[in-house]
Amino acid sequence: MAIYLPETIQAAADTLTPRQIVAELDKYVVGQRAAKRAVAIALRNRMRRQKLSPELAEEIAPKNILMIGPTGVGKTEIARRLARLAQSPFLKVEASKFTEVGYVGRDVESMVRDLVELGVDMIREERREEVRVKAARNAEDRLLDVLLPPARPAAPDEDPAAHRDSQSRTREHFREQLREGRLDTRTVELDVREKAFPSLEIISGTSVEEVDINLKDMLPGLFQGKNKRRKMKVPEALDYLKQEEEQKLIDMDSVAKAAVVRVEQAGIIFVDEIDKIAGREGSHGPEVSREGVQRDILPIVEGTTVNTKYGMVRTDHILFIAAGAFHVSKPSDLIPELQGRFPIRVELEQLGKDEFVRILTEPRSALVKQYTALMETEGIDLTFTDDAIRKIADFATLVNERTENIGARRLHTVMEKLLDEISFEGPDLANKTVAIDEDYVAKMLADIVKNEDLSRYIL
Repeated sequence: MAIYLPETIQAAADTLTPRQIVAELDKYVVGQRAAKRAVAIALRNRMRRQKLSPELAEEIAPKNILMIGPTGVGKTEIARRLARLAQSPFLKVEASKFTEVGYVGRDVESMVRDLVELGVDMIREERREEVRVKAARNAEDRLLDVLLPPARPAAPDEDPAAHRDSQSRTREHFREQLREGRLDTRTVELDVREKAFPSLEIISGTSVEEVDINLKDMLPGLFQGKNKRRKMKVPEALDYLKQEEEQKLIDMDSVAKAAVVRVEQAGIIFVDEIDKIAGREGSHGPEVSREGVQRDILPIVEGTTVNTKYGMVRTDHILFIAAGAFHVSKPSDLIPELQGRFPIRVELEQLGKDEFVRILTEPRSALVKQYTALMETEGIDLTFTDDAIRKIADFATLVNERTENIGARRLHTVMEKLLDEISFEGPDLANKTVAIDEDYVAKMLADIVKNEDLSRYIL
């Protein structure tokens, strides 16, 4: 999988054409060709931008995308899979949360801070992979120092070289036993640093960055924690020492710098429910003004600099993908400045029976494959006939039409109800081969679907 690095992209991602990006997304998301094309072009344009001169690249802003479509049609999944494909820091936020009582306008910057935290975690994990072998060796050496008795001094008549060889052979013999698990039952004592979490809050609902105070610098002793002798089994001790050694080998300053660059150049923020903040002032209640929230989000999308604990982060080249159902409002209800920052508009189609059949069977993690694998853990061979899958899709479509249309999410509720008996009785079944056919689906679901009141509550 490709890794997006500062100013460069590894060859694997660089060679992905928009058509290939769409093909990768097709493995996980059914249909929605227009949305997939839009995000594929956006990702490819990022790769193209890396090949330009720094002066020109700085001028090219990402073309943000507005996805319009009902719930459960794949908006979030497309954005999430795109981020995984490009190994980009990805964050999903709900725009409606910024209208809640207690939020202030500045708090919209928290989305950028959260994205930087994700970027730091990504880089740290990559660096951990690089130092894992060395850290494991160092942890073994430290554990052997605890397990082995102190080296005795060489006797006056003993050859020093032979003495060292003997000590080395003993150590390597213990190392082999450690690796083979023959020392797992032994208990050792280690100095363990306890984490200190002081109970301290400056202003409710604000972060340290917002009041420009770094408590760790002001009160370093407060966050250090104390050393404590602790007994633990050899495997647990080895894991603890590995983590300590990995932390020693990873330069967190370089991790923070790399994370900031990756977020600035490759970050993706998915703003869901943007239709909930479309429209003018609310006429009742203590809610924060929806238009005010739009104006607070606008600078982040336009390009601003946000103060984080890892340094200043520019949002000029972060890709924003907004999404909303727009049942009540419409995109033109957004303030003009915000509309202009989402030049690419794609409408996602509602899902019907044919799409449900494909969702149940085609994607890599299709629902049928998930439930089959779950039942395999109980030794149950679960199979679905084609007629059964079509019947499940029929029922899901029917319930969506009669009640609230929640798209593909309806399949989860239908499948759970369908397999309720098998999931419960699974471990006790004498016959471990179960075939789900059309008759079984009708028996389990027909009565519920016929009764509209019942289906409204159960499905």
